[in-house]
Amino acid sequence: MGPIDRLIVGVSGSSAPQLALTMLQALKEMESIEVHLVLSKGAEKSIAYELGMTRKEIEAYGNVVYDPEDLGAAISSGSFKTMGMVVIPCSMRTLAAVASGYTPDLLTRTADVCIKERRRLVLVTRETPLSLIHIKNMEAVTLAGGTILPPVPAFYHKPKSIDDLLRQTVGKVLDQFEIEHHLFARWEGTEIG
Repeated sequence: MGPIDRLIVGVSGSSAPQLALTMLQALKEMESIEVHLVLSKGAEKSIAYELGMTRKEIEAYGNVVYDPEDLGAAISSGSFKTMGMVVIPCSMRTLAAVASGYTPDLLTRTADVCIKERRRLVLVTRETPLSLIHIKNMEAVTLAGGTILPPVPAFYHKPKSIDDLLRQTVGKVLDQFEIEHHLFARWEGTEIG
């Protein structure tokens, strides 16, 4: 497997770990993608509370799983080639750390590596309403080359369930990495007027 096939998935301690699970399930079906997974300590609590799952159950979706405290892990170095990283969901705490270059754990260190190496970094930020501090942090990450992709639902694909909305967000993330998928129906245009 070539290095272009490695995708890092970070899961932070925000609400909506359902997004992470949907992403990991979609990637599991794609044999050409090697998933390098790191969960923050906070993610474990969100996963237990909102999904009723254990850390180990989520980690089973990763091809390679890392300890969030292991700053010597392969993904902490720019010499370890990847196609980039998604943090899904991304808490405001994680966003602030990435925006300021503060890297106390493996998840934030790896995001920092993606920025410095000019690799794709997608943060699926989860908070509402947004404060000016949140917006400024999003601006900093965007100016540094990252992509802020909040899970904003779309309805043109006529979702019938929450799962349809989750798949649409995950599909938008996969689009950022140019990974082919069929998670939602794309807009084909319509005649208005």
